[in-house]
Amino acid sequence: MDRSSHPRSRRLVPVVALAAAAALTLAGCSSGSGGKKAEESADGASAGKATTPRMTVALVTHQAAGDTFWDIVRKGAEAAAAKDNIKLIYSNDPNAGNQANLVQNAIDQKVDGIAITLAKPDAMKDVVSKAKAANIPVVGLNSGVSDWQKLGLMEFFGQDETVAGEALGKRLNEDGAKNAVCVIQEQGNIGLTQRCDGVEKTFTGKLQTLFVNGTDMPSVKSTITAKLTQDKSIDHVVTLGAPFAMTAVQSVSEAGSKAKIATFDLNKELTGAISAGTIEFAVDQQPYLQGYLAVDSLWLYKNNGNYSGGGEQPVLTGPAFVDKTNVETIAKFAAKGTR
Repeated sequence: MDRSSHPRSRRLVPVVALAAAAALTLAGCSSGSGGKKAEESADGASAGKATTPRMTVALVTHQAAGDTFWDIVRKGAEAAAAKDNIKLIYSNDPNAGNQANLVQNAIDQKVDGIAITLAKPDAMKDVVSKAKAANIPVVGLNSGVSDWQKLGLMEFFGQDETVAGEALGKRLNEDGAKNAVCVIQEQGNIGLTQRCDGVEKTFTGKLQTLFVNGTDMPSVKSTITAKLTQDKSIDHVVTLGAPFAMTAVQSVSEAGSKAKIATFDLNKELTGAISAGTIEFAVDQQPYLQGYLAVDSLWLYKNNGNYSGGGEQPVLTGPAFVDKTNVETIAKFAAKGTR
């Protein structure tokens, strides 16, 4: 797979274990001794198709209802599963206890591998231990870059949320921001907290934290609107997901605010908003790649004994800025649901 032909968004930090990620993806697409044969995918691109025995992988996330970010993660996971002759079982629950129960269900089904998110890692500790005791390999994705090794996961695919937040804080300084609000849509989610904490570390202005109920978008809008109405000096709203950024656009309008909007994460609608100038920029972590690599890594481990990062380093899929300078390049991939 020739990555050099793919347009790239502007990198914020070096990608740790980039060579390992490239090797993992290349191995997953090879038609060599791994038991692959080349065939054409639906969009005409050359793809590999595994002829190895059918295996079952469970992907268990903390997705909340209506959060379209996870549709992109799942799409990547499904692409890897289709290529690798994997039956993918997807389940999700934003409640950490319920998510742990879903992982237990996967263990009870004797799956061949489990990929999980660690938004609330303490709640997942016991069930991860049970999976390991059952000799089921477990990898992490998206949330948990600070905790995956402590819990004994084999690999991790995602971004360092603190580093991403620090980069966004520096960007706010460059843009002349003085008073920003960081909107957290799920209390107790360690990754979201790390993002706002990272912003606070580098942002030289005033940063306020605003908690909203991310499962109730009308409530999100009214809460942000009320905050902007109350404090007219807020000049930037930082959201932690694309749907919340789009809602913040409405809040800014309703409040008669002049605040600009920056966000973490992308979707098709958000790239259009960046092009239109209603959103300044986004920090992209490539969720499609997270889902794809997590599932593909379990195939590689089972069939080849491969694993990336040596059990010591995460495979970082971000962060990178998407703004007016590069959004046209990124938008065509966002339209396909792969960015």
